Amino acid sequence: MPTYEYQCPQCGKRFEAFRLMTDPDACCPVCGMKAKRLISAGAGFLFKGTGFYITDYRSQEYKRKVEIDRGKEKPTKESA
Repeated sequence: MPTYEYQCPQCGKRFEAFRLMTDPDACCPVCGMKAKRLISAGAGFLFKGTGFYITDYRSQEYKRKVEIDRGKEKPTKESA
């Protein structure tokens, strides 16, 4: 379920609520008035660990050519 940010027009309280897109707007937890949904950027993605970078899935041939370009490995007859 997505998280939406709301602000109460009566008391000004800002809060977040987990709601379906089809659910009616949330009510203020302080005064009980119908709150207005705010436009927000939403949460960003956090990529941690391995498996999220294009270089993690490169072939061994590609990785070897990169090492040759960096000067860490000498070219072989097949790659020249």
